[in-house]
Amino acid sequence: MDFLDKMLKLPFSQRSVSLKYALIHSAYWLLITGFFIYEKKYLIYKAGMPYFVACVTGRVALLIVIAYLNLHYFLPKYLLKKRYLAYFTAVILSVFGYLIVQSLFDFYLYGFVVGPMRNSDLTGALSYNFFSTLWYLGLMLALKLSMDWYGQQLIIQKITVEKLNTEVNFLRAQVNPHFLFNVLNNLYALTLKKSELAPDIVLKLSEMMEYMLYDSTDVRVPLEKEVAYLSNYIELERLRFNSEAVITFTTDAELKGYEIAPLLLLPLVENAFKHGLSRQTQNGWLTVSVALEKSILTVIAENAKPPSVAAKNKGGIGLDNLRKRLALLYPGRHNLQLEDKTNAFLAKLVIEL
Repeated sequence: MDFLDKMLKLPFSQRSVSLKYALIHSAYWLLITGFFIYEKKYLIYKAGMPYFVACVTGRVALLIVIAYLNLHYFLPKYLLKKRYLAYFTAVILSVFGYLIVQSLFDFYLYGFVVGPMRNSDLTGALSYNFFSTLWYLGLMLALKLSMDWYGQQLIIQKITVEKLNTEVNFLRAQVNPHFLFNVLNNLYALTLKKSELAPDIVLKLSEMMEYMLYDSTDVRVPLEKEVAYLSNYIELERLRFNSEAVITFTTDAELKGYEIAPLLLLPLVENAFKHGLSRQTQNGWLTVSVALEKSILTVIAENAKPPSVAAKNKGGIGLDNLRKRLALLYPGRHNLQLEDKTNAFLAKLVIEL
């Protein structure tokens, strides 16, 4: 648990609040106190230090009482239960209680202690204190609502991330058996022929399994491992198409020193094989390129599109999940471009790592 999420028990109450909540509210009241100290500093010379301290302390203390009476009693007891009349009545009564105490003190302070420096007007004191109190209560209410909204957004984001991770795990479990089935069939055929390619295929498959079992569960992985996984995937899929399709994979970038979310690039290539080459009876081709320049990663996958495929997005859950993950993991730092051409489908992903 984050240090700022540590819970603190409130004095004279059964409630507990987080350390973050306490620090934000403390900073707010220190700011308010500083404002009153600056506004009333002339009282040190006109009325003396005891009256200055009493004025600032009394005003802030009364505002604190009304603010938290509103936040922790009136708000949950009346407003959240849609008892609007009772809520506004309670707030107005509490404000008037503050007005009576504060305005009588101001009337005494400015009328009899400060004296001729300014005229004491009880009506003016009531008006000033009424509107200033509503202002500070409004600020406190806005602060609470902002914190509640921010907390809800964090919870929603956490749930969304967990949901996407579940979908990624589902996709991994769904795609891998079909992919493994094809690879093992090809590997079996190669072993029957006693092909020299068999050991290399086993090695690539082993590297892929290691990545999926031990690395892909991390939040970030080295970029070179992600690209190596992609390369091995393409090489193993190449066996299935043999000479029926032209498949090229290029990368001339220095990938070390950078990290990326795991299995983020695979959907681009999976989509090309699933909706492109696997449906292309002849003249199939796929071009995949990976480039990195000043922390800007660019991945392009373009494949031939069978004439029978309608001109619409055929990405399915893979590309939909990719869009959601990018929005959460790289907000404002990515661009996913999908272009459905007449005879080809282009997917271009740009990420600022």
